[in-house]
Amino acid sequence: MIELKDVYKAFGPKKVLQGFSLTVPDGETMVIIGFSGTGKSVAIKHIVGLLQPDSGEVWVDGQRVDTLPREELFVLRRSIGYVFQFAALFDSMTIGENVAMGLRKQGELNESEIVERVNEALNLVDLPNEQNRMPAELSGGMRKRVGIARAIALRPKYILYDEPTTGLDPVTSATIDALMVRMREQLGVTGIVITHDLRSAYTVGTRIAMLYEGTIRAVGTIEEIQNSTDPIVRQFIEGRATLEGHARLVGT
Repeated sequence: MIELKDVYKAFGPKKVLQGFSLTVPDGETMVIIGFSGTGKSVAIKHIVGLLQPDSGEVWVDGQRVDTLPREELFVLRRSIGYVFQFAALFDSMTIGENVAMGLRKQGELNESEIVERVNEALNLVDLPNEQNRMPAELSGGMRKRVGIARAIALRPKYILYDEPTTGLDPVTSATIDALMVRMREQLGVTGIVITHDLRSAYTVGTRIAMLYEGTIRAVGTIEEIQNSTDPIVRQFIEGRATLEGHARLVGT
């Protein structure tokens, strides 16, 4: 289980998280939605210790991430896969080398075991026999799938997806959505997905949380969010740009 408890985070005078609290039980795919610049990516970076809260607590499987010694944090990160917004592949490496990178860094498998794990991960994202191609040869959607393969090659308990469908056409986005559902159903992976894409959110999420002005404004099932009477939630899911509160937010 992942828990963020009353987390505050600021960058200089800019207050980003202001009492952010969220619980993600095992087996769930939690989707975090919200206006641009509200701190969604900042929130999930706390889960892997890439950022430290100014105050509050971050827990993963009963371990407090924000106070873990460096060595123990590295061990915990092995259970958490991270899919970056633009895949973050190394252009000088082949697809196979990109997927194998984390496995080689861990140093627990021999080369034949790494090759087997890489093949397994690429098969799971429907990219068999692509190990020797270079990232520049792939479409945006294929690069995103390689990013997912790199994450699942580590056989994590959790995967954090940062805007996984950004910049993709609807058909390719649907493919990525199907992969995220597959990760939960076939591998039992618990996921947190950051997205602006409500179609994607409704497809992959078991619950949805809305971040607004540094805290969770609403959280619930897809049906509960779709039927919410909260004016902030309604403005976001209906795509309206007339709410005064949003104008203030964009200006900050």
